[in-house]
Amino acid sequence: MPTPGESRGERPAPQEATGKTGKPTETRNKPERPRDLLGRPLPLEAKSQLELEDFDSLSLEENHELGMAHARAGRWFPAHEAWETAWKQARDTDDAELFKGLSQMGAGYVHLFRGNAHGAATLLRRAALRISRYEDGRRGVPTVALSQRLIVDADAVDRGDLVPGGGATVAPVEL
Repeated sequence: MPTPGESRGERPAPQEATGKTGKPTETRNKPERPRDLLGRPLPLEAKSQLELEDFDSLSLEENHELGMAHARAGRWFPAHEAWETAWKQARDTDDAELFKGLSQMGAGYVHLFRGNAHGAATLLRRAALRISRYEDGRRGVPTVALSQRLIVDADAVDRGDLVPGGGATVAPVEL
């Protein structure tokens, strides 16, 4: 049954998640913990399979460049982490929502490869919405093509044409 203001067959707009606000501090930074190659936490005593840069020690520009490099290589968890840090560094600027969208893109593809169809499609759509609000080429990001690509991938997940899990295959993202 459609919700008020929604007709049959139309997908409701993705709901926005809410979370912490403000800039990172020593007490709010993420503790290091061992992770598998898809960024899933491992037991504290395990050896990490994923080496990450110290994103908090880098500039916004360095984190953005790292995010782009990791995304081009299909390393979605580090891309997400780099852009999430850039988003926090860009709070209260015109680019904050761009970095949040890029971070959500990384998280969406992480969910895809972890096998979470709902999380992948939802985050890819949220990312597309945020990224599409920026002019093409903003900070070197092809916002028009990228946002369209994210919608195509989210729709493919929903149709079952792009099957989530370790064997999922997606074309490299052009950044």
